[in-house]
Order: sequence, then structure tokens, then C-alpha cells
Amino acid sequence: MTSGAIPPKLFHLAWPLVLGNLLQTLYNLADMFWVGRVSTDAVAAVSLMFPLSWMFVSTAMGLTAATIALVSQHIGADNDRRADAIVAQTCLLATIVSVALAILGFATRHWLLFWIGARDAVYVEALAYIEVIFLTLPLTFLFFAFRSSLQGAGDTKTAMWLVAVSAGLNIVIDPFFILGWGPFPALGTQGAAIATFIARLVATAIGIWILIRGDWGVKLHVSDLKPDPAILRRLISIGYPATLDGWARSFAAVAMAALVARFGPAATAAYGIGVRLMSVSWTVAGAVGQATATGVGQNLGANTPARAASITRTATLATMLLLGAAGGLVWLFPATAMRIFIDDPATIAEGVIFLRIVALSWAFFGGLMVIQGAFRGAGHTKAAMALSMLSRWIFRIPLAAGLAFGAVSITVGGVSFGPFTVPEVDLGYVGFGWGPEGLWWAYATAAVASFVIGVLWFLRGTWTEGVVDGKHSDEGVPHAVDDLSEDDD
Repeated sequence: MTSGAIPPKLFHLAWPLVLGNLLQTLYNLADMFWVGRVSTDAVAAVSLMFPLSWMFVSTAMGLTAATIALVSQHIGADNDRRADAIVAQTCLLATIVSVALAILGFATRHWLLFWIGARDAVYVEALAYIEVIFLTLPLTFLFFAFRSSLQGAGDTKTAMWLVAVSAGLNIVIDPFFILGWGPFPALGTQGAAIATFIARLVATAIGIWILIRGDWGVKLHVSDLKPDPAILRRLISIGYPATLDGWARSFAAVAMAALVARFGPAATAAYGIGVRLMSVSWTVAGAVGQATATGVGQNLGANTPARAASITRTATLATMLLLGAAGGLVWLFPATAMRIFIDDPATIAEGVIFLRIVALSWAFFGGLMVIQGAFRGAGHTKAAMALSMLSRWIFRIPLAAGLAFGAVSITVGGVSFGPFTVPEVDLGYVGFGWGPEGLWWAYATAAVASFVIGVLWFLRGTWTEGVVDGKHSDEGVPHAVDDLSEDDD
């Protein structure tokens, strides 16, 4: 990514990530398709579990965001052996964190389900699902460690093929465990979770074997698995904002699901299906953002920040054009999209409203995700985190509560931006009581507003400053990479 025409280089790096992420989405879409053949309660249960499951997935993504930044910049600076050490420490850290989260999550599973609004039959179905999902956490984290390691080295195809194998296996075995085909008992939502566990186990085992082989750009040396405090501190210092970023997104999704659950199973099921359709746009934008992160990291490591900026602009424009077209297609045929997953008239009607409001904002969701990817590739994970916080907790959730429910008291201002302070203003009681439609409008409005702020932040150019200075430490590690956490914007 450090030389040659940008569009073909970016396409070559991005298309396996796009396809891999789309295949990963098949996990959720296949589960929803077959669970939809069980009951509306089962669909609502899996819908409520999606943001909670995403919370753990985003934690894994945040944890390995530092790996992409460090590996790509070491590769760009021709420091391959140091990149290998980072790979080993990433695997070690991923294992420790995932096991701890799995134990904590299992211990608090009843409270978590009650907090997000699961009740009665939906609670029973959700509990059966989440108890198995917690067992998959170490596998999920290790697979993300594998994928980010190869991605930082510029290999995006290997992980794509593994995701294809895993997703294909999940699709094939889903109906056997969910509906009880053949000799298997019908396990409903628990069956969906078991199928996911098996598929991820296969992908993770192969991924670790590939890293140990070391024929794909980076190598996992068993001797490097001994804890290295310096590297672990670097991974944590760069990765924790990305992890907080993921948590901000995940808790916002959980909070949104809790708000939706107040309007009944039909609205909850419609939201779950609509979000899964939206996840197709997230997977595309997320993949291009990952490719952008690799390109930005390698070019900053090679001390070519202007090219890093050009890569970001090209990736953002292409993503917005693609997702704008996809959103337009869904806007034209929303009922058809909903009927793929369920035939309940009330759920379809609510889903049509959701898609008609949200689909046209897909381009802005995608554009922001690419810009965040550029910040992460530069090691400026705090900027990406701030944009997520702004999008979800400053714009989406408060606006959703105000539009969907009755009047609420709102006070704004009192915030400082550099030398300027916005005065605190009491707006009194604001609320519209639009019901679920207010939640959908909050989604779309927050996407547009946060994208505009993200563009303005990117145009400041501070993410290119002080990241690469061309010097090396005594260990052969560029100071630029060592200083990433201190230079975070």
C-alpha cells in the first residue's frame, strides 16, 4: 500500500475483507432465518441478544485494533521480527481477556437479560442462547487476533477463506440443531448458538495453525508467548480507546434494544431483522475501514502521510457510493427484505417503517466507519472512540428517548472546546412521543450528524502529526510506533 495507484491497491486489499465480513454476517442472517421458523418469541430473543453478542465481538475488535496499527507500521518500517512478537502477545492478551469476560458474563447472565428487557418466553429463549455464546468468546477473540495479525501484514485473503468455511459450516448445520432435522433434537435458539460454536471452533483452530506455520507474512513463535510487559502495555495503551469505542457502540446497541423492547415483540423483532440488514452495510464499511487502517498504517510507517490521506479519501467516497445504492434498493423494496426472515404482518409493517427511515442514511454510517478506520491505522484510536461516543451517546440515545417517549427534561451546553465554552441552556421539557418511529429517526439523524463531525476532524490533519519520525530505538523499533499512544489525538 505504499506505492502504485491507490484505487486498485485499495480494492485488492479491501475486497477479501468485504467478502469475509459479508460471510461473517451470514452467521447472524442464517440464525435469524432458521429461528424465524420457530416463533416470534425466538426471533425477539435472538434480536435482543444481537447487541449483547456484538458487545463482546466489538471488544475483540477493539483489543486487536492496536495489533493492526503496530503490525502494519512495523511491516512498513521493515521490522518483521518485532511484528511477530506483537502477534504472540496479542494472542496471549486475547486469551486472558476473553476467558475473564466469559466467566463474568456467565455469572451475570440473568441480570443482563433482565436489564435489556427480556421477559417471559423471550427471556427463556434468550437465556438458552446466551449460555452457549459465552463459551464461544475465547474462540472469537483468538480468531480476531489471527485476522488482525495477517491484515496488518497486508494479507486479507486467508482470513476471508476461513470465514467462508466457517460461515458455510454454520449455514449447513443450523437447521439440524435449531429445527431438529435428522437425529438431532429441536433446540431452537440454543441450537443456533451451538452451530455458531462449532463453526467458530473450526475457523479458530485453523487460524492458529496458520500463524504457527508462519507462511503468510507473520509468524507466531511459541517462545514469544511469554508475557512481555512492554508490548502488552503498548497493546493496551493503543487498544483501550478502541475497546472503549466498541463498548460505547455495544452498550448503545443494548440501550437501544432496551428502548425498543418497551414497544413489544413485533417492534423488537422488526428492529432485530432491520439491524441485521443494516449489518450488511456495516460489514462492507467496516471491511473498507480495516483496509484503510492497513494502508494508513503502512504509509505512516513509511513516512508518506499525504498518501495515507489520499487512501482515506478514496475509500470514503467509494464506500458511500456503494452503500448509498444499497440503501436505495432496500428503501424501494422494504417489505420484500423483511419477508425473507418472517411472515408476521405486524413485524413486517414495523420493519417497513424502520427501513424506509434508516436505509438512506447507510452511506453516512459507512463513511464515518472508514474515517474511523483511518484514525485507528494511524494509532489515533482516541479520535475513533470519540466519534463513536458522539454518534451514539450524544446524538442517538438522547434523541431516541426524546422522540419515542413522552416529554423529558434536557439541559445542554457547559462543554468546552479548546478556548471556547458553550453556555449551559435548560431546554425544559422536550419530547414527541412518536413511539418506535422516533427511535428509527434518531438512528438516521445521528448517522448524518456524526459523519459531518468526522469529516471536519479528519480535515484538521492532526492524525498525521508526530506518528512517524524515521528514527529507530536501540531495539530496532521505530520511535514513531513506540510513541503512538502518547500522540493519540
